[in-house]
Amino acid sequence: MTSRHRSSDTAPSFAPRRRTVVKAAAATAVLAGPLAAALPARAATETPAFLHGVASGDPLPDGILLWTRVTPTAEAIPGSGLGPDTQVSWTVATDKTFTTIVAKGSTTATAASDHTVKADIRGLQPATDYFFRFSAGGTDSPVARTRTAPATDAGVAGLRFGVVSCANWEAGYFSPYRHLAARGDLDAWLHLGDYIYEYKSGEYAARGKVVRPHAPANEILTLADYRTRHGRYKTDPDLQALHHKAPVVAIWDDHEFADNAWSGGAGNHTEGAEGAWTARQTAAKQAYFEWMPVRPAIEGTTYRRLRFGKLADLSLLDLRSFRSQQASTGSGTVDDADRTLTGRVQLDWLKAGLKASDTTWRLVGNSVMISPFAIGELSADLFKPLAKLLGLPQEGIALNTDQWDGYTDDRRELLAHLRNNAIRNTVFLTGDIHMAWANDVPIDAGTYPLSASAGTEFVVTSVTSDNLDDIVKVPEGTVSAVAAPIIRAANRHVHWVDTDRHGYGVLDITADRAQMDYYVLSDRTDPNATSSWARSYRTRSGTQKVERTYDPV
Repeated sequence: MTSRHRSSDTAPSFAPRRRTVVKAAAATAVLAGPLAAALPARAATETPAFLHGVASGDPLPDGILLWTRVTPTAEAIPGSGLGPDTQVSWTVATDKTFTTIVAKGSTTATAASDHTVKADIRGLQPATDYFFRFSAGGTDSPVARTRTAPATDAGVAGLRFGVVSCANWEAGYFSPYRHLAARGDLDAWLHLGDYIYEYKSGEYAARGKVVRPHAPANEILTLADYRTRHGRYKTDPDLQALHHKAPVVAIWDDHEFADNAWSGGAGNHTEGAEGAWTARQTAAKQAYFEWMPVRPAIEGTTYRRLRFGKLADLSLLDLRSFRSQQASTGSGTVDDADRTLTGRVQLDWLKAGLKASDTTWRLVGNSVMISPFAIGELSADLFKPLAKLLGLPQEGIALNTDQWDGYTDDRRELLAHLRNNAIRNTVFLTGDIHMAWANDVPIDAGTYPLSASAGTEFVVTSVTSDNLDDIVKVPEGTVSAVAAPIIRAANRHVHWVDTDRHGYGVLDITADRAQMDYYVLSDRTDPNATSSWARSYRTRSGTQKVERTYDPV
């Protein structure tokens, strides 16, 4: 979600068009100097280097997807289209010293895929820690840990996931990633969207101040641009640390493309002046799949499902590729049955998967908030910045049409499906809104709590992106103290909202309950920021309700 005009991920790689390569090569002279200066010094012998770390993702009971990017020569920076074909090998072992090797192989990294490499390893044991590394030209990458999912029919005592969203490079340091990496107890971590941001330098930073400049400095539009921005993000030491400790399960939201993206455009895209939306969207998706350890289910989308034994399955949504234009732009009303957030095929897939699920918990990775939200009687000085953050018409319509609130027919159909089929223990895990929430998901918000709750929702705040106190430019906690009670009074299904702080979540699941522990940062602009536990909420099996609990797991 979020900012600019109103502010708020799968596909195989495609060979770049010749003009894209030519443009990228021409840009290298401009970019190589500052980018090379930001990277570790290279030996004069021009040996390959793994400057962007390694990563793993999408764990299966018998497999894991491994990722890296090799820099074969100094000029082969991300997005350049330059650099020789380079042989890259990988090794997977059960121990850090690689004495017991269970898988190995090799492939060729080329400029056509921006020298990124993926290896989809199979034949592994379920619920097992593995260690892996890549090698090229006598250089080894860092060693990283990953973990496979439990066997499909396994009884699982517990699962623990880190949960994050909305990491804006220019707004601060990625300390939440460092603190999650330091835990050492995660089965995986979920990134719920806005892994990167598309803005030009200075357009969307920390209360208007750039903490650290990103690259390229322009708003990203072309394949070279998106590759360069992904490459800059992957140099972050805290992000690398987390990728080295646990597999990621990621979906995209709008800023992997452009603010308020929909199937035919975006709020932050000017057709013609910024090229064709179809070309920009294709470039963004190609770069995403090159740079992220994500296994596409069908071409061009991130919706897919993972299973973690009998305890939980995780349905991951793509709420950008198929959606109709947001109603706030004049394209229709929020109740129009012809408008969709999910697309017909994805919604049918989600409904069928939830109904067929035989796990204790049904988790839904959901990039925008599904719980209904009315603003209530906020004073004008608070309503206007909240409207800006949520992308609301600032005249006073209490609705965020970029969320499920803007596509009520899809939401009614999904929630009715949960109710009519007695589908219990559905937990939506959400990002986007730069605030932390713990919600019931009511069938009818207007009569709640007399009406039933179809599920629950845990929303995590942003890693660094501006939240409400940042927009108002007042001390942290000032806005939340005033706004949170008003928001809760107007939304009786909301148990807690923190409008002001940055941080992350830790989701812990047992057969009896799913619990989200919310952690907050001391200062997003401090690279050594500490974190502290803020609150915890859980939903107990069979209740479809959120309740507060007073200790983190």
